[in-house]
Amino acid sequence: MNSPLIQLLVLAGIAVFLILRLKNVLGTREGFEQPPAPQKTSDRVGGPNLEVIEGGPDLDITDHVEEDSDAAKALAGMKRVEPSFNVADFLQGARGAFEMIVMGYEAGELSDIQTFLSEEIYESFVDGVAAREDQGLSIEAEFIGVRELKLLDATFNEDTNEAELSIRFVAELTSVVRDQGGDVVEGSPTEVKRQKDTWSFARTMGADDPNWLLVSTDG
Repeated sequence: MNSPLIQLLVLAGIAVFLILRLKNVLGTREGFEQPPAPQKTSDRVGGPNLEVIEGGPDLDITDHVEEDSDAAKALAGMKRVEPSFNVADFLQGARGAFEMIVMGYEAGELSDIQTFLSEEIYESFVDGVAAREDQGLSIEAEFIGVRELKLLDATFNEDTNEAELSIRFVAELTSVVRDQGGDVVEGSPTEVKRQKDTWSFARTMGADDPNWLLVSTDG
């Protein structure tokens, strides 16, 4: 054989060897196979898709009272009359009002807090401050902060739209009572005491006046 023919046979043998190797590695396909489906891409990047469930519980209510309780139904009624009403915002406002009212009473400066008090509560505060002054007593107090706050109950009169919410406060403050000579009669300027109160605030939902009034106190 001449040299070109030998080279051709060698190349043919190599080709057959390679084809057999590829078939062993890759296997064979028979019949019709669908091409791979393209992967779907989400328009949102950075997190999973979240499904919004319509008609679920109002977390602004159930975060504070039991679902389907009378208090929860009362809060829902308030929201129907006044959709802008928010329980969390109310409690935040009540926290500030508690400090303002407590410190106003301790200092005897009732004019600053009168708009937040019902007539009955205001009159009781006036009597308390007057009795203190008659004895020549004064109070020095420093408010440390509200440590606990809990919505205890809520009621709503659908006929009058009158709403009432009861809140339990646990606060810390220092308080000292001095006589006319400046001597300490009660308390300590350095000892922090814990004060627990249950207050009820009331308001007519939908009314132009946005203020909630303190209508009862229970230590």
